[in-house]
Amino acid sequence: QLQLVESGGGLVQPGGSLRLSCVASGVTVNYYAIGWFRQAPGKERTGVSCIDGTGAITNYADSVKGRFTISRDNDRNTGDLQMNSLRPEDTGIYYCARGSHCVGAVCAYAIYWGQGTQVNVSA
Repeated sequence: QLQLVESGGGLVQPGGSLRLSCVASGVTVNYYAIGWFRQAPGKERTGVSCIDGTGAITNYADSVKGRFTISRDNDRNTGDLQMNSLRPEDTGIYYCARGSHCVGAVCAYAIYWGQGTQVNVSA
């Protein structure tokens, strides 16, 4: 059963861009932190970016700083991740989650998760 729904993944060439969206389904993300995580093939899931409840705080993993931008629209109960200058190393399944607050790029105490959307960066 989906509680958060991601969309926007796909196949893109290195240097390209994708915009991922996270829409709440059955739960609200208003005033909660929204985090984006990714899991590369054969690797553990890691935090990519986190935005606090109001959008005042945005944090990024070192590997994506300057390339990714996280945002949210509390009126629509959505969160987005704009990904630019994509690299093959960005390939993986991207998940959004609702948590309590941001600890660096990690959305802490995430209890609601999306099903994930696949991002493939390849020539």
